[in-house]
Amino acid sequence: MSFDVAAVRAHFPALAAGAAHFDGPGGSQVPDVVAAAVAATMTAPLANRGQVTLAERNADAVVLAARAAVADLVAGDPGGVVFGRSATSLTYELSRVLSAGWGPGDEVVVTRLDHDANIRPWVQAAAARGATVRWAEFDPATGELAPEVVGALLTSRTRLVAVTGASNLIGTRPDLPAITTLAHDAGALTWVDGVHLTAHAPVDVAGLGADFYACSPYKFLGPHCGCLIAAPALLGTLHPDKLLPSTDAVPERFELGTLPYELLAGTTAAVDFLAGSGVGEDRRTRLTTAMTALEEHEDRLRVRIEDGVRDLPGVTVRSRARRRTPTLLLTFADRDAADAHRFLAERGVNAPAGSFYALEASRRLGLGDTGGLRVGLAPYNDDADVDRLLTGLTEFTAA
Repeated sequence: MSFDVAAVRAHFPALAAGAAHFDGPGGSQVPDVVAAAVAATMTAPLANRGQVTLAERNADAVVLAARAAVADLVAGDPGGVVFGRSATSLTYELSRVLSAGWGPGDEVVVTRLDHDANIRPWVQAAAARGATVRWAEFDPATGELAPEVVGALLTSRTRLVAVTGASNLIGTRPDLPAITTLAHDAGALTWVDGVHLTAHAPVDVAGLGADFYACSPYKFLGPHCGCLIAAPALLGTLHPDKLLPSTDAVPERFELGTLPYELLAGTTAAVDFLAGSGVGEDRRTRLTTAMTALEEHEDRLRVRIEDGVRDLPGVTVRSRARRRTPTLLLTFADRDAADAHRFLAERGVNAPAGSFYALEASRRLGLGDTGGLRVGLAPYNDDADVDRLLTGLTEFTAA
């Protein structure tokens, strides 16, 4: 099926301001239906979850609907969907729980390709327990993280492998099934940072081999919150610190305090919006077809950008992996990427510069903590946006 970008764009009030947004990897723009869902929830009767009053029932329905929506998005179990302030905060909270049984001699594997949110919590948890951190290196020339590199680090003492579903800096999509199979064969759990991947491709957490999968609705057209998806039975083996009166039920035992009902309603609306461009009898099928069409649309635009910058003087494309999201990192000979950011912004093209919390990846690429200019596509980008970007980059390199 084809992707109707014009129909999608009509739902984004922010686009009326006139900018071409290539800043989606840092947070997407929001469709009108998501904003409406947030507003409607905040102005409806609400209370703590229950079944006695309308306000209680409203709150309960919002939570259950959001769990079902996220589960459909990633082919998970609604009973294993945990909500939190952000994917980073959820990773930190679960890192403390998962590492409670670690000690000297135990090992955790992290990768240089990852956002720091899937590195530092594990490094710090290991240090607190006296465990060892082992680093999987990606090839800076190709951007690839080979499964065998991870496999060579695994031992019988490996407790967890933390790996990204897609690099938020250069877009690389590692072979997750191969990596997670190696981890499971060694007896380790897997934690997949799916924050960048979820926005750009169909996701099946079981197919990827993710024991734990983290993502952020604000990267896929929703509000600012985080999600963690795991099997309910696995979550049932974990016992986080919590308040004495709070429930010990899964997944609620991991959700500290009252949930932000309006943000969960917005999350459901975002998933429904994504599913709306798909076909099929159920939401999961519609999501799969819609995300497949979106992936093809974004990939076509990515190729246009790559073709357009290939011959620009002094421009180097750092995103080179065979399989990647529509995310390009550009650097400029004798020019600062921050200057390109400002130059483009003056022309109504939003493409930020930096390392975007992927410090280890930026350093591995030889870019220090500075990074480069990140050009990231989102569902509302079209050919006219790409034309404006390429024109701006051409003018910048000629200036």
